[in-house]
Amino acid sequence: MKFEHKLMTNNFDKTDFIGVKKLLNSSNPILTQSKFVRKFEKNWSNWLGVKYSTFVNSGSSANFLSMFILREIYGTGEVIVPTLTWVSDISSVILNNFKPIFVDINPKNLGMNEDQVLRKISKKTRAVFITHVLGFNSFSENLLKELKKRNIPIIEDVCESHGATFKGKKLGTFGLMSNFSFYYAHHMSTIEGGMISTNDKKIYEYARMIRSHGMLREIGNQKRQSQILSKYKRLNSKFVFMLPGFNMRNNEIGALIGISQLKKLNSNNKKRIKNFDFFLKFIDNSKFRTDFKTKGSCNYAFTLILRKKSNYNRNKLENVMNKNNIEFRRGMAGGGNQLLQPYVKKYISKINLKNFKEVQHIHDFSYYIGNYPNLKKEKIKKICDILNSAF
Repeated sequence: MKFEHKLMTNNFDKTDFIGVKKLLNSSNPILTQSKFVRKFEKNWSNWLGVKYSTFVNSGSSANFLSMFILREIYGTGEVIVPTLTWVSDISSVILNNFKPIFVDINPKNLGMNEDQVLRKISKKTRAVFITHVLGFNSFSENLLKELKKRNIPIIEDVCESHGATFKGKKLGTFGLMSNFSFYYAHHMSTIEGGMISTNDKKIYEYARMIRSHGMLREIGNQKRQSQILSKYKRLNSKFVFMLPGFNMRNNEIGALIGISQLKKLNSNNKKRIKNFDFFLKFIDNSKFRTDFKTKGSCNYAFTLILRKKSNYNRNKLENVMNKNNIEFRRGMAGGGNQLLQPYVKKYISKINLKNFKEVQHIHDFSYYIGNYPNLKKEKIKKICDILNSAF
């Protein structure tokens, strides 16, 4: 039988569609957001350990919502961002009229370089937008302490790191807001979908309204709604638009799948963690980096980073992976260094890539390959043997 290893497998099983079938077979079912969306939001908040969550149509929408709300509350200015992240983190900053201030990465966890973050804070800084890349934790005690001391809000992108922790506390509970993605390749899926979570009631009310065209009736606070309505008596109470919002809603089908998937998330995460530890044990540490800070991590992919810069070895490795049908993505999250992307150059005129050496190594000499719960140790060992023999 021909060997192959897909980048991802379908997270779904038959149990995930029991609720969906029941809903579709009911008389006159409501499919747009309703009671099951609210239930999923509540279940997610309980699992994560926050007060409020808002289910949206993608992790990218959650990114955009968080920057929109940040602008509404704090005004425009600068947001410190990583060079290694998904495009929507940076585009959400730009499209909300913030200036992105880039920093290099920490090779031990692929997160932001802590010293550069602290050095680049200025009077114009409105937030630090942290991405927890591919299941790694990007926090340190010192970083959290200094940002709190300087009163700089943290926005967390946890799209790739569901269930990962720092000091026993889940990522997504440290920031002013946190964003999650339920794209089908991630730790759990709602087909397409995302979540923005917070402990701040005002932010929660903003998120609910902006998600639904900026409508007041979506605020989820009857007392506050009545107070505001008394100022706009000439308007139809059902159609008072408080903010220039969007339609970023999800639906009942996605919510029902999410409710089912969430029940399996912890057990699946334990399997992914064991898989990654096993992978690091057998991959050749003379050829590939294995010295990551893995405490608290929960990786949905295997990170494969060449220890030395070598185009020759890189080409050999890619040829071997292609020959053995091992699907891969070069450059890690979002295709590597965002500073090289065309959209960034329009907004950032002067970029000295010499100041971003770590992320450039990742851009040129790194990959991720699939890590999913049903993966067997024998196959992981076979994958390692193939990769180790590549050069």
